[in-house]
Amino acid sequence: MFGLPILEAVYWFFAIVGGTLFILRTLMMFIGGGFSDDALDVALESNENVADSHSADGDASFKLLSVQGLTAFFMMFGLVGLALLNASLPSLVSVLGGTVAGLITFGALSFIFSKMQLLQSEGTIQIKNSIGAEGNVYLKIPKNGTGQVQIVTQGALKVFDATSNSKQDLITGDKIRVVGVDGNTLVVEKIK
Repeated sequence: MFGLPILEAVYWFFAIVGGTLFILRTLMMFIGGGFSDDALDVALESNENVADSHSADGDASFKLLSVQGLTAFFMMFGLVGLALLNASLPSLVSVLGGTVAGLITFGALSFIFSKMQLLQSEGTIQIKNSIGAEGNVYLKIPKNGTGQVQIVTQGALKVFDATSNSKQDLITGDKIRVVGVDGNTLVVEKIK
């Protein structure tokens, strides 16, 4: 390649192609490029897990061998191999050094992406999780009717329909505790 020794040309190829693809994929992932790894992933999974992997969210996923991981490996393989070759080290040392650097980069990315997945949350409020929560009456709860209460559940301040368990009127501002759930309606008691 333009008068370069073969091994140096290989390193340049991997560094340029791998680096360019890695940077483009990273930018597209963070700005929302509108594609996922599902069509390009090489997943080393059993047949029964393949269906599950495609139903999961794939936008920020890091499968065992993803395009992002492979491009990072090739980028670092090329850069470190080229640096070691230019430091007048033997070819075998540059190949081994490039491979080790690529594997370390691949492992680091895998670790980072797996930790990023732990930051995801579903965000769906499960009404049964509000049992035991305290709050106040938002709209009057008549003794035989439904009003609304305001409580903090799953880290969010929410307003729910509610009925009184004691069949007495609860007025706006009364302090309450959730004691049960009836469908999508909370059952509350007044806190004295």
